[in-house]
Amino acid sequence: NAHSIFIMKQDEDKMYKLSEKLIMAVSGEEGDTTQFADYIAKNIQLYKMRNGYELSPSAAANFTRRNLADYLRSRTPYLVNMLIAGYDDNTGPELYFMDYLATLVKIPYGAHGYGGWFTLSIMDKYYREGMTREEAYDLMKMCISEIQKRLLFNLMNFQVRSS
Repeated sequence: NAHSIFIMKQDEDKMYKLSEKLIMAVSGEEGDTTQFADYIAKNIQLYKMRNGYELSPSAAANFTRRNLADYLRSRTPYLVNMLIAGYDDNTGPELYFMDYLATLVKIPYGAHGYGGWFTLSIMDKYYREGMTREEAYDLMKMCISEIQKRLLFNLMNFQVRSS
């Protein structure tokens, strides 16, 4: 077990529930992440109220990408990276990665922030299509263990959400 010289904020929730089948994890500048995530969450809820149905994961990711790209070209760009995950009744689970330049890509697994440098290689090696919830949870535990060993910051608390 590593001993770190920094302890980061322990009660920060970087995941935002966008709808019953959508969640977004954000990293980046503190004020930007909160403000942009709230803006996206409220607009996705507004879309549901106006149209009577939720956006699919793909539509939500593209809506978010368009908004981030528009802000990038304004005087107030948001410096946020995000993972958008959701479930579509027709296509199944979907995961999207978006960086602060509004680059969007659909991925089978992902990580962002400093921990991503250590965990992506673990997921490259151990991830496989069709994993059970327990297998995926064990993979998450491996990633968290690696982050706690190798990262300079002491990240004591992790949140895992599944539905």
